[in-house]
Order: sequence, then C-alpha cells, then structure tokens
Amino acid sequence: MVDNHKIKNIYYMLSYAYQTLCETGYSSVATEEFENIHDLFAAILINGVGAQVKRGLHRDYIPNQEDISGLRGQIRVAETIRRQTRPKGKLTCAFDEFTEDSLHNQVIKSVLFLLLRHGNVKSENKKSLRKLLMYFSYVSDIHPSEIRWDVLKYHRNNASYRMLIEICRLTVEGLLLTTEAGVHELAEWIQDEKMYLLYERFVLAYYRRHHPKYAPNAAHIEWDITDGEKSDYLPIMKSDIILQSGERKIIIDTKYLGKTMQFNSIYDRRTYLSSNLYQIYSYVKNSDKDNTGNVAGILLYAKTDEEITPDEDLFISGNKVSLKTLDLNRDWSVIAEQLDSVCEWLKCG
Repeated sequence: MVDNHKIKNIYYMLSYAYQTLCETGYSSVATEEFENIHDLFAAILINGVGAQVKRGLHRDYIPNQEDISGLRGQIRVAETIRRQTRPKGKLTCAFDEFTEDSLHNQVIKSVLFLLLRHGNVKSENKKSLRKLLMYFSYVSDIHPSEIRWDVLKYHRNNASYRMLIEICRLTVEGLLLTTEAGVHELAEWIQDEKMYLLYERFVLAYYRRHHPKYAPNAAHIEWDITDGEKSDYLPIMKSDIILQSGERKIIIDTKYLGKTMQFNSIYDRRTYLSSNLYQIYSYVKNSDKDNTGNVAGILLYAKTDEEITPDEDLFISGNKVSLKTLDLNRDWSVIAEQLDSVCEWLKCG
C-alpha cells in the first residue's frame, strides 16, 4: 500500500494545478483516506461529475443524417436517390441535433467505465461510479484509445468540463499502469512523462495563490542582442515561472526527470546536468542585461531515488543560481515551506 500522505500530496498538487478542485464539493476529498492513486481519481471524478450532473450535462449541436418521414434540416437529394428512401415515404435529411451525446461526455463516460472495471477502486467508489453512469445512458461508448484530446474545445458553456477532462486524460495516459504482479504503484505514475506538465503547473499555481504580490507568471525572455540586430532563427526562451519584487527577479525552471545528476566518466565524478545549468544561466544572463545581479535563477527538481540530488546556491558571474530538490513524498507542510523559502531572496532587495 502506498503511504496515504503521498496520495494526499498528489491531491494537493492537482488542487493547485486545477483550481476547480478547490471549489465547494471537492474539499471533502482532501479529508478522505486513499489506499491507492486510483481511489483518489475516482473520488475526484465522483465529486466533479456528480456536481456536473446536478447542473445538467452539457449539450451540444452534433451533425446527424437520418432517413425520416417529413422534413428536417436539409434534404440530401443525392443520398435520397441512392438509398431509394423516397418510395418508402422518407427523405434522407442532414440536421444538427442538440444532444448530450457530445465528445466531452463520451470521454467522461469512457473513463468512469475504466475506473469501474479497475480492481483497485474500493467498493463504495464503484457503487458511486455505477450511479453516475446511469446519467450517461444516452451517451455513446468510445474506447479510451480512440479519444482525440486535441479536438476537445472549451467555451463559456462547458468551461466546468476542463478540469474533469484533464483528470480523465491523466487517468487514461498514465495513471492506470499495472506491474507484472498486478499491483498498482504510485511510483509508476510518478515516472509518467506527463507528470512534468502537472509539476510545472502546480508550482506556478502555488505561487499565484500564496504569493500573488510577486506577480508569478510564465513569461518569455528576450535575447540580449545588440540594438539594431535581429535574427529569425534564435530559439524562443520561455520561463516556467518568474517572481518579481521591485528590481529583483527570480526565474524558476521546474524539472521532473528520471535523473537529476550525470556521471562524468572522464573525471570519474557526478555533476549537475549540464544542459539544465546552461539553460538557467542563459535565462538569467539574458534577463539581467545590465549585469546588476538582481536576477536569480533556480532549477527546481522533483526528487528522485538518487543518492545525491541537487541542493546548492552558487554565484556565477555576479548572479545567484540555485539548484534545489523538492521531495514530493514529504509531508505537505514541508513542501509548502520549501516553496515559500524561495521568496526570501526577493525580500532582501
């Protein structure tokens, strides 16, 4: 069994990354005990989908074509002739049907079934999933592998679906991984390549909620090139997070990797990942065009099981560059304390 506080930390990360989780109705999830990650996601969807059902499932206009008696929408003359429906007193018509059988609802139904059939969801949650599926009886079945996440669009009328679909996507693409022994481990999800997006979004959202005075944002960094010069081929520099107070600025680059250190075989020693260090150094120096030293950079790694992980403050060419490791398996208060400590440098200016 995975430690419950690890499961809770995943919930907290999600609650920051997807702020809808903090709305009324989701707060109860944080007080529950979970034996595994699947129960957590089942609980989140049970609360979220249940609230959506009370508001009413979103309906959309879906293109449809049918052989019908009478007239509806546009007559498909060629199809009517080809299908020989006219002698039967019917016309082949094309029309938009206002229905709850939308792709968004199909996705949710698909993932509810996926969790229901998954052996590690406790019985009371399975019971709740079955009840919810009753409201999707008019929604078509699709297989999770058939979902086209890129075509799902959001607008004012279905904005409440965004978080639910994000949770569904995490579930389908990475969370339901099974070991050879049939045991589902949190560590498998932590290894998922999609996790780095959640980690990045979580850290930014944390600062936006608890330290809004530092105007947290993910901004582009301009290259410090000579006035009048330009290049169409310079790569774009986009930070994960920038915190700013007066003249002082911190550029944070989050890293969710399988390894946080590299081994230099020539010198027979471990070193920081050179590409990461070069990256943050470039961000800092291009941002601090006047070499004031008021711009600092932080590589914020998620902790791995390596014996040595980054934890050092350096001053390189007059700018502070830190390499830190955030242990997501610690108690939440420890995680929050470490994130808060990043802001201390801003107060020194």
